[in-house]
Amino acid sequence: MTLVVGASGATGRLLVEQLLNRGQNAKVIVRLPDKLPEAVKNHDNLSVIQASVLDLSDAEMAQHVNGCDAVASCLGHNMSLKGIYGHPRRLVTDATRRLCSAIKANKSEAPVKFVLMNTAGNSNRDLHEQISFGQKCVIGLLRLLLPPQVDNEKAADYLRTKVGQNDGAIEWVAVRPDNLIDESEVTEYEVHSSPIRSAIFDAGSTSRINVGHFMADLITDDDTWNKWKGQMPVIYNIFQ
Repeated sequence: MTLVVGASGATGRLLVEQLLNRGQNAKVIVRLPDKLPEAVKNHDNLSVIQASVLDLSDAEMAQHVNGCDAVASCLGHNMSLKGIYGHPRRLVTDATRRLCSAIKANKSEAPVKFVLMNTAGNSNRDLHEQISFGQKCVIGLLRLLLPPQVDNEKAADYLRTKVGQNDGAIEWVAVRPDNLIDESEVTEYEVHSSPIRSAIFDAGSTSRINVGHFMADLITDDDTWNKWKGQMPVIYNIFQ
């Protein structure tokens, strides 16, 4: 069973579709179930919990996570003034922290996979990734002007520094797509441990459906998981 938060979003719904198409059982926490595609919300293998994830109590969160061997977050901020500058400003970070706390509270026999959708505009500071002075300046401005940038950074930092590499209850991957685009079908894509181009000055493209496909691979394929756990892989579309 996989719990998905942010499942009604543009990428989250595609991840849920990928999981269901692979015969997986999924559970989603959504404020507005009607935003889920018809083929998803009526699927026999899907359980829908109508709630705002941060409004759940600790006990409720632990209950929803219980029995899940994977948790995936596709949460993000709406690209509107309210979505960018309104509350909760730490939606992704707070949800990551509380979901991880819920996982630990359940004391599962085996580690639970946590897959976070992040952004190529965030560096993996475990690897000391090199970025240009110009990109550093732009990222610094984004931190000041756009709260979602800081939220994405802090969410990944929570996994890196608070959960770390040797937690007995949680294993994690933070997936970093570059410029997100919409495509109707899964296409060829490549995955790298670090960016191979500048997310600011030479951004690549990543289709949302490919992000969903890769996140589903992480959840369902042990080889893929073992290759990337504890890392922040960057995913790019391959254009023919």
